[in-house]
Amino acid sequence: MPVGYLEVCKHINKTMLYFIGLGLGDAKDITVKGLEVIKNAERVYLEAYTSILTVGKEALEDYYGKNIILADRDMVELSSDELMAGADEVDVAFLVVGDPLGATTHTDLILRAVEKNIPYRIIHNASIMNAIGCCGLQLYNYGETVSIVFWTDDWQPESFYDKIISNRERGMHTLCLLDIKMKEQTIENLMKGRPIFEPPRFLSASQACQQLIKIIERRDEEKKTKADLNTDSICIAVARVGAEDQKIATATLKEMSSYDLGSPLHSLVIPGHMHPLEKQMLELFAVSDHVKTCLQKDEI
Repeated sequence: MPVGYLEVCKHINKTMLYFIGLGLGDAKDITVKGLEVIKNAERVYLEAYTSILTVGKEALEDYYGKNIILADRDMVELSSDELMAGADEVDVAFLVVGDPLGATTHTDLILRAVEKNIPYRIIHNASIMNAIGCCGLQLYNYGETVSIVFWTDDWQPESFYDKIISNRERGMHTLCLLDIKMKEQTIENLMKGRPIFEPPRFLSASQACQQLIKIIERRDEEKKTKADLNTDSICIAVARVGAEDQKIATATLKEMSSYDLGSPLHSLVIPGHMHPLEKQMLELFAVSDHVKTCLQKDEI
């Protein structure tokens, strides 16, 4: 009988902390290697604040045959001792939507495990960083990835816009990751120490485009470069990548600001210089004839 991955690891180290990527779709996106480890782990945690799957914890428990402990930001970043407790005596699995190293907070957890002399292993899976290739833009033509956060009345950061322009000046595409609010508290509940949390919120592609348009309007009087955006600039939005109801849409910023891609998660791409084959791929997802016309232009 072939020796399984777990048996090989047991030969090297008795026990360890596993960081396991779940992929982007549903419970079945787990790798065979990852599933084998989960089934044999003493404790299984699900990181529940940097991303979500299209199915809930219960669906994962049914498919994996294991009870799963939800790990919020406080547990991972402030109470990691609880998460790693006994990982030098039993196997502990830490599940992450996408790839385990898609968020820097998980790198910090690895460093803390090393400090405690707890051995660890990474079991990779697909993440939005490579699955974004579904929209048709070449992965090696992407520049720095940016995050677009929810704006408030008194906090409306614009630094992500400057990074988009910097990428476009070099002809590079920009993947924009959109904000997720999980287990957030109002200032009143936080100050009074009440454990009452707001419903989860997920920034949509249309909201992200609305914010981009506001930045464009604010900077309208400033010196323009070829790389600057306008309301007719092309963008690509993706929703629920990896799921059966995955959605891709190519539109202008103005069109996308009112376009509904349905339930989360959404991501946005602002293209730089495009090869003719990339433009042909984007035409497959065009929401209007106007978009197809825009794609024929030579400008970035």
